[in-house]
Amino acid sequence: MSERLFWQDPYATAFTATVTRAWEEDGRFLVELDRTLFYPTSGGQPHDTGRLGGVQVLDVFEPEKHGARIVHVLEAPLEEGAEVEGKIDWTRRYRHMQRHTGQHVLSQAFLRAAQWNTIAVSLAGPEIHLDFDVWPGPEAAAEVLEKAEALANWAVYANLAVSAREVPEAQVPLLPLRRMPKVRGAVRVVEIEDWDLAPCGGTHLRSTAEAGPIKLLGFEKGKKKTIRVYARTGWEALEDYAAKHRTLKTLAGRFSAGVFDVPERVQKLEDELYAARGEAQALAAELAERYARELARSGFPAARQVPLAALAETGRRVAEWPGALALLAALEPGGAHARLLLVAHPDREAELRPLWRERLEPLGARGGGRGHIQGRLPAGKLQLALMAVAGAAKENP
Repeated sequence: MSERLFWQDPYATAFTATVTRAWEEDGRFLVELDRTLFYPTSGGQPHDTGRLGGVQVLDVFEPEKHGARIVHVLEAPLEEGAEVEGKIDWTRRYRHMQRHTGQHVLSQAFLRAAQWNTIAVSLAGPEIHLDFDVWPGPEAAAEVLEKAEALANWAVYANLAVSAREVPEAQVPLLPLRRMPKVRGAVRVVEIEDWDLAPCGGTHLRSTAEAGPIKLLGFEKGKKKTIRVYARTGWEALEDYAAKHRTLKTLAGRFSAGVFDVPERVQKLEDELYAARGEAQALAAELAERYARELARSGFPAARQVPLAALAETGRRVAEWPGALALLAALEPGGAHARLLLVAHPDREAELRPLWRERLEPLGARGGGRGHIQGRLPAGKLQLALMAVAGAAKENP
């Protein structure tokens, strides 16, 4: 059995231990210790990392769920029976403690705000998520999130003590637990003073104040009428705020406006963009009709370079002309390649593939399609491609 030092003092960062077992499996170096500070992945909380006997610890896990053994995956082997010093990555551990304590605070906050019961959590990344057993609809959900966030941060500012203890199995039914344990026997419970009581084997902070601020980031509908809520806690909430503030300040500077004026400026820009896009589409349609008539007057097969914005519409209009067979081309942004569109009236579609294969593929064109062929070729071959298709009319009068 591995003595779990992380339960005795989750703030400890270094320890000594004896390697009770060492072996190699599937190319991994594994050890078990008589005592360890390294937390194994469990209960939604990721494992600790750090160094053991000077060797990097890559992973920590329990071979049997809720078992007695803890296995450490190492970068290099250690000798069985060796006395080793271990040191955990404190920054990683502390952030996990903030996430986990913050999750307990949030689970109770949602229970108090709207009787939402937590059914699953993930603390694997800076953005944690909690799943609840209801789907109230988007408007009601937004209201509950606002209330729960306020309650959670009230608990943070109240600086409530956090403690853990082991409870005999017989006493478990007598406790006002937020949820019942999934294991038999003695149960470890984590208590937030006058706030929450839940079975948990994770590492936690001394007080709720260390978990703050707590910020809810959004929600989405889950499976079977559930809801998933996203959040950040502690340092990771502050980092998220700082990054978003920098972004907002940058946008405000671009608009020469205050940060709170950015939404109004963006809305105005969107309105102008939609109006300009509509005008551009109308002009592209007018231009496409002109190009189509010019190509029809010149006789088919025909070829022409057009603006990229008018390429598709020109192709559609050309294909409506009886006897049409034409290559349309447009330079892509950057000018390194040209986009090609080979179109034909339905009565000449059989000629598309042979024309593409014989006239354009030798120049490096690549593409495909049904009813038309679209593709690309290097921009330096564009004029040759246009002449190759237009020249087909002279060779086959």
